[in-house]
Amino acid sequence: MDIASLKAAYQGYIACLNRQDWLALGDFVDEDVRYNGERVGLDGYRRMLEEDFRRIPDLRFVIDLLIAEPPRIAARLCFDCTPAGELFDVPVNGRRVRFTENVFYTFEAGRIVAVQSVIDKATVAAQVLMT
Repeated sequence: MDIASLKAAYQGYIACLNRQDWLALGDFVDEDVRYNGERVGLDGYRRMLEEDFRRIPDLRFVIDLLIAEPPRIAARLCFDCTPAGELFDVPVNGRRVRFTENVFYTFEAGRIVAVQSVIDKATVAAQVLMT
């Protein structure tokens, strides 16, 4: 994939997540995808995302920074949401929080085969403790 098609594929993936179009997820994510070094497979990855949306009904993935160097994408994603209950072991309980995720993807044959994610959990805890 060239840079333009890699970026387009990634933006399509993010749009799929924001639509919660789980039937189309396999168009973007490989059947044997790995998440933070663990093989979770497409079904496990889908279940993880469905759970995220269940716990955070207003979840929306917003691309703040996107760098493409085939076959990899590096992105900074921003979130502004109101999770129900706990988020990252922090009792958010419906409070609005903002945080970021730095995530790196590896693509093969047009699909994501590996995801490495680092979420700024300390920012969520700091926001909850301040309120």
